Amino acid sequence: MSELSVPEVASVEIVEHALEDHSALLDRVQAIHTLGPQGTNCEAAARKWFADRGRTGRVVLHPTLEAAAEHVNRDAGEAVLGCAVYPELHNFVFLNLHRFQLVDSFVMPTHNMILASRDGSWPATVSSHPAPVGLIPTGISVRLVSSNAQASLDCLAGLSDGCITTAVAAAANGLKLVQDFGPVPMVFTLHF
Repeated sequence: MSELSVPEVASVEIVEHALEDHSALLDRVQAIHTLGPQGTNCEAAARKWFADRGRTGRVVLHPTLEAAAEHVNRDAGEAVLGCAVYPELHNFVFLNLHRFQLVDSFVMPTHNMILASRDGSWPATVSSHPAPVGLIPTGISVRLVSSNAQASLDCLAGLSDGCITTAVAAAANGLKLVQDFGPVPMVFTLHF
């Protein structure tokens, strides 16, 4: 059995320098591109990220994280914010190593996640982002969409009888509550 060699541990000065560089990266963020449309948990998390730092910044919404990444200009201080349960986050990270690095993460409770319909009745079909699809009660047909907020828009448009969405998006679209699952503690990630 061969022994693995262990590299020398970095000195305290190197670690402190890395933390300073990391802090400088975060200070450069002026805009965050994330998942839309309005009413997503990612939008709320991006606004919270700026608020927690006492800064104003621009939040730009896109139909997918992949679309958001295509519009990011790092030289202009733009970053991407994702959610740890985004179904393709692992691919997003590894396919974009040449462009971004994961620079921050934080836990924030989501908006209340709800099952909603246009009239408050139990739906036969539900629009849902893939991430919270586990909230859909058994026996209901699923129609996958790009975000929780998009699910509410599709329900409103009659593309499904109901949706798994945020309470914020449901209220904005005049949908009625069928079941409230409450907020979910969630990890959000910042890529710059």
